[in-house]
Amino acid sequence: MVFSSETFLFLFLPLFLALYYLTPFRFRSHLILAGSYVFYGWWRIDFLGLLILTTLWSYAFGRLIAANLGTRKATIYCAIGSAGCLSVLGVFKYLNFFIDSFAALVGTDAAGLGIHWHLILPIGISFYVFQSVSYLIDVYRRDAKPTHNFFDFAAFIALFPQLVAGPILRFKDLADQFEHREHSPTLFADGMARFTLGLGKKVLIADSLAPLADLAFTSPDPTAPLAWLGALAYMLQLYFDFSGYSDMAIGLGMMMGFRFMENFDAPYTSGSITEFWRRWHISLSVWLRDYLYIPLGGNRLGERRTYINLMAVMVLGGLWHGANWTFVIWGFWHGSWLAMERYTGLAHRPKTGFGIARTMLIVLIGWVMFRATTVPGAIDVYAGLIGLNGFALPFDVAVQITRESLFVAVLAAIIAGTEPRIRALVERRYHMPSGPAGALAATDTLVPALIVTLIFALSVMRLAEQSFSPFLYFQF
Repeated sequence: MVFSSETFLFLFLPLFLALYYLTPFRFRSHLILAGSYVFYGWWRIDFLGLLILTTLWSYAFGRLIAANLGTRKATIYCAIGSAGCLSVLGVFKYLNFFIDSFAALVGTDAAGLGIHWHLILPIGISFYVFQSVSYLIDVYRRDAKPTHNFFDFAAFIALFPQLVAGPILRFKDLADQFEHREHSPTLFADGMARFTLGLGKKVLIADSLAPLADLAFTSPDPTAPLAWLGALAYMLQLYFDFSGYSDMAIGLGMMMGFRFMENFDAPYTSGSITEFWRRWHISLSVWLRDYLYIPLGGNRLGERRTYINLMAVMVLGGLWHGANWTFVIWGFWHGSWLAMERYTGLAHRPKTGFGIARTMLIVLIGWVMFRATTVPGAIDVYAGLIGLNGFALPFDVAVQITRESLFVAVLAAIIAGTEPRIRALVERRYHMPSGPAGALAATDTLVPALIVTLIFALSVMRLAEQSFSPFLYFQF
């Protein structure tokens, strides 16, 4: 089940919210858990068992760690618990990748090695495994109190608003909210508005850009106009798709009284790659910093080790997105720029228009490798970007480019490039809260309410006429 579907919008969500507000607070974690399992099991009931087993494993080892804090046993239990969670991710997400890579190295394929099965990647596994690992480590570090309420913990792991595509949450940030959280008509209305804006980002913008991106990345030897158009379209599509999902997840959380962390903060206005990673997929950046970069030594062990740590974190972050060499190269690309900016001090220079343009070009070049299904496919698009495939736009390609998609591309670029100004203008005009959550999030004035209603109506009409379009980050 996906948020941008009639089943979710008009069946699951209304029914869940009605039951949620009719249920006494002490039983709401039970209802969240049941609703989240229905939400996840709607896709494939068999993979629900994997989610439940991961939850039971994490809860049990969290209790063992807590009972032995300060002893060597706690270290052992933390290592075993974390390794068990990560092994689930390793088997289902990376085993095929390593088998295929080894087979290619010896000049054959998986079947040639006598392996005839292919594992399906469970949706959301990267997110709920990371949340389980962070809980175990936080308990071990005494950064989080171990919970004795299994239903609160299980509801946290399975929390359907963010279960399949984030943002990545940490139990220590939500533990108090499971015990007490605010419920008010204003918060609920703001959550509905935030959800609707995310729905509009996904359905009206991202889905309209998808054909342009697909055209470039599926055409052999794309010429310069098509390669640039496709790369820019994908750059915008990915942002509005993923940030739209995050907005919807945050909005759903607000409807239930939860406050989730922001996951995006106008990343396409960044003046450096360092700033970009403070604004893009913030929950992942924070997770990698706290549970990988700092334990590796961070910047405390000298310059050379700092650069090695940066590279290792970004390569592993790339591999987290998918079991493909394209993601490894994408991570290496960003890691190299982070190291270079640190070495030259570029990350700390004042932001300029040229700096933003340079950063966006670096990001776009990276997104080409991120989007391509193979390294040769990415190289083919790169060849198009520099004109090696010619400069003419073939007629059979040109007729597939619609005015609507071009208009949406221009509109999306304007929105992405002026987000801080739009936000500031809206906050001044309608006295809304500051920060990323504030823009058009309140419905206590007529104009924002009408805008939100219009976006919802247009999104529903668009859903009615288009085929199924899953969120891009489901595959990661």
